Amino acid sequence: MTEPEHMKGAPSKSGLKMMSRATYFREAMLKNIFLVCAVLAVAAVALIFIFTTARGWGVIKDPGLAAFLGGTEWSSSLGRFGILPLVVGTLAITFGALMLGAPLAIGTAVFLSEIASPRMRAIVRPAVEMLAGVPSVVYGFFGLVMLRPIVAELTGGMGFGTLTASVILAVMIVPTISTLTEDALGSVPPGIREASYAMGATTWQTIYKVLLPAAKIGIIDAIILGMGRAIGETMAVVMVAGNAPQFFKGLGAPIATITSQIVIDMSYATGTHKTALFGLAIILLLMSMGLVALVRALSRLNAKKA
Repeated sequence: MTEPEHMKGAPSKSGLKMMSRATYFREAMLKNIFLVCAVLAVAAVALIFIFTTARGWGVIKDPGLAAFLGGTEWSSSLGRFGILPLVVGTLAITFGALMLGAPLAIGTAVFLSEIASPRMRAIVRPAVEMLAGVPSVVYGFFGLVMLRPIVAELTGGMGFGTLTASVILAVMIVPTISTLTEDALGSVPPGIREASYAMGATTWQTIYKVLLPAAKIGIIDAIILGMGRAIGETMAVVMVAGNAPQFFKGLGAPIATITSQIVIDMSYATGTHKTALFGLAIILLLMSMGLVALVRALSRLNAKKA
């Protein structure tokens, strides 16, 4: 009896083989390696937080939690370690960077995703990505040499302060926000675009009234992560902010941030002063963790709506 035509070439049951012992061992080993990598990543974050908290916990006693969180003066020579001027300086520079950088980054992402030709995209996208690879000290030198004199002429001061730092940080956060925004726009189903064009909408109407609203959660995530990038930046801010721990007095007035104060003071700090710097690090960690938690919450909200 001949074999049916449709059965020719089909694997027989006797030809099936169980997974070899060596293959099973390799897969088990890879699984354990990946598990160790994940555990190490979590452990590293936990150890950093535990170490920082342990070294900065003393601020509760000296100078005291109320004086630390609510104090309006940071002066190591006078033994006063109030962080309000530093928090205000951090938020002022971050807000300025977002006001300048977020529209630029979103516009760049829209151009790359919806407007640019393949040839133009091949030129612009690597240039934007290259901004992320420029060392922060180079941004600081650029701001110090090129931007500071311009700001000095505009404001009548020395050019150090919120405006100079905000412009530098705005450029630095463009790659982060632009890349994530482009991904958010790319995740919008093509049918939405086609439906918009089919109803007679122009390219701009499709972008403004359809695509941006559809991708708004992803864009908000991108802006929040860009904000985290701006809050944590140190070297460029140290070089152009002026590093005066005082409240905001104008765009051209010197100012200090949490990160810049830690870098400037840590080399000579002792006793309560050093404890207060670790307290600043705790505040910075909590701010970063809050931003990450906000991004996670928005992502879950977007998943539920979908």
